[in-house]
Amino acid sequence: MNRERKIELGKLRSPIVTVVGHVDHGKTSILDCFRGTSVQKKESGGITQKISYTKFPLEKIRSKCPLIEAKGIRLEIPGFLFIDTPGHAAFTNLRKRGGSLADLAILVISIKEGIKPQTAEVLQILKTYKTPFLIALNKLDTISGWKKQGDLKDSVETQAINVAQEFQEALLTFQGALNAHGFDSALYYEIDDFTKKIAIVPCSAKTGEGISELLFVLCGLCQKFLKERLKVSDAAKGVILEIKKEKAVDYAESILYDGALNVGDEIAIASFSEPIVSKIRALEEIEPLSIKYKSAKSVSAASGVRIHLTNKEGVLPGMPFQRLDNNLEELKKAFKKEISGAMELDKRGVIVKAESLGSLDALMHLLRQENIQIVKAGIGPISKGDIVSAKANLDIDPLDAIIVGFNVALDEGLELGNVKVLTGEVVYKLIEDLQVWRKARSENIEKERLMEMETICKLEILPKFIFRNSNPAIFGIRVLGGKVRVGLPLIDDKGEEAARVKSLQREKESVNEAFEGDELAISLPGVNFERRLKEIKYLYSYISKGGMKKFRENEDLLSSKEKSILREVGELEKLE
Repeated sequence: MNRERKIELGKLRSPIVTVVGHVDHGKTSILDCFRGTSVQKKESGGITQKISYTKFPLEKIRSKCPLIEAKGIRLEIPGFLFIDTPGHAAFTNLRKRGGSLADLAILVISIKEGIKPQTAEVLQILKTYKTPFLIALNKLDTISGWKKQGDLKDSVETQAINVAQEFQEALLTFQGALNAHGFDSALYYEIDDFTKKIAIVPCSAKTGEGISELLFVLCGLCQKFLKERLKVSDAAKGVILEIKKEKAVDYAESILYDGALNVGDEIAIASFSEPIVSKIRALEEIEPLSIKYKSAKSVSAASGVRIHLTNKEGVLPGMPFQRLDNNLEELKKAFKKEISGAMELDKRGVIVKAESLGSLDALMHLLRQENIQIVKAGIGPISKGDIVSAKANLDIDPLDAIIVGFNVALDEGLELGNVKVLTGEVVYKLIEDLQVWRKARSENIEKERLMEMETICKLEILPKFIFRNSNPAIFGIRVLGGKVRVGLPLIDDKGEEAARVKSLQREKESVNEAFEGDELAISLPGVNFERRLKEIKYLYSYISKGGMKKFRENEDLLSSKEKSILREVGELEKLE
C-alpha cells in the first residue's frame, strides 16, 4: 500500500450535499449565505451555469451555526462538500453505482412559488436514487410584513396574525403539493422521526434568517443516519464531471467520494468498451470556501479535484473511476455492470443522447416513466450513426424516428431527412416537447391513413384561365381547402359527378397533388368545359357513404376547413 495516502480507514469523510431546485429559487444564494460569498451575483443573469462545488470545513460550520455549540453537539464529520447544480441539470452528472453521488440533498423551493415543473423533476430523481433530503423553504422575506424575531421557531410563532396566516396558507399549500408527490413533511422542529417525514426549514437567503437552522438540521441528519455510508475505505473512487482545458493543459474535473489519491497512482476510468487506464500526472484540490485550486500530492475524500492524466483519450463525462490495485479484471466487471445497468435498451424505441452518463441515466429513467421505449442511447454529440438509426425507425414505427438530445449539439454537416431532432437543456421541457411531437405525428399518420382511403377537397374554378375546352378540358383552379390529387373523383357544386382528375400542372410542371392556397391547371377527361362547367363555381372531391362515416368518426383529426368542406359535400350528396 502506498503510504502517502492520507487516509484513516473507517474515519468519516465529508458528506456530499447537493443543492438542487428550480431556477431562481435561491440555491446559489443559500450557498453564498453558508460561505459568506457572492457567487450568485457573478453568474450570468444570476443563474448558475455549471456544476460547482465548495469545500466547507468544520470550523466554518461551527462559526455559521452557533446552535451546534449551544446544544452541546460534538460533530464527527470533517465538514461538507456542497455541490451547486444548474436548475436545468439537477443530478445529471452526479450518478454513481447504486444511486446518487450525493449523500444528502437540500431542495430549495420558493415559499411563494411552490413546486414548479423542474422541482417535480428533481423530486422524481431524488425518489429514484433514494437520496435523503431536506427542504429549504426560501424567500421567507417575501411574506408581506414578515419580521425576523429571535430564533427561527420563535420568529414563525410570534408573527402578527395576518402575517402568520399568509405564512400558514403558503406552507399548507406547499405541503399538500409535496404530499401529492408521495412525500409527508413538517416543519423541522415538529418532527419526532426524521425517517418518516421530510424536514422543512423556512429561511431567507436575503436576510440570513433560518440559515443557521438549515445547517443544524443538515448536520444532525448526517451524523444520525449517514455514519456507515460516510466511513472511508482504501478503494479510491470518484466520478469524472468533465474534461476541461485551461492554459493549454487538459484535466479531468472530478469528485473523489471515497479513499485517497496520490500523484503517480494509476486509475481505471469506465467507458462503453474497455476501461481507460491512466497514471495521475498531477493533482489539484479545491480550496476551502473558494473556487480556486491548489496543487496537492495527495487528496482524500470527499473533495473536488482536478486530475491531470497521462491518457485521457476517450474519457467521457459522468464515468466512474477507481484507483488500480492489481484489480483491473475485477473493475472491468464492476464497470460493465454499472454501465449496462444504466444503459438497458429496448428492442425498439427512440434514440437518446446526453452530455454525461448521469444525465443519460436520468433522462432514460424519466422517459420510461412516460412509457417511451429507447432503442439506442449514448454520450456526446448527435452523429451520423444516430441519424441512420433514426431513419431505420421510419419503417418500423415513424413515432420513433426521432433523436432526443439533452445538452448536446449536432455534428456538422448532418442531413436529417425525415428524422426529427429534439435538443434542450431542461429535461422536463424536452420530454414535454417529445410528447407534443409524438401526439402531432400520430395524428398526422392517422390522418394520412384516413386520406389514403378518400380525400377531402374544395376547388374554385378560375374562368379566366380556360386552356382547352374538351378532350380533355384543361382550366385553372384554386385549392380552397384540403388536397387534390391525380385520380381523384370530383363532383360539382350541384352534387353531380364531374370526372376524375387526369393530371395537375403547376408552372408548366406536372405534379401529383396540390394543397390549400395552390393555383394550378387541372385536366379532366370526357368533359366539355363550355357545356358542362361554364356555370359551375366549385368542384368537390367525391366521398362515399362509408368514407363520410369514417371522416365523421375521426373529425378530431380534421382541420376546421376540412370539417366545413365535409359538411358541404354531405349536403350536396344528401348524405346527412
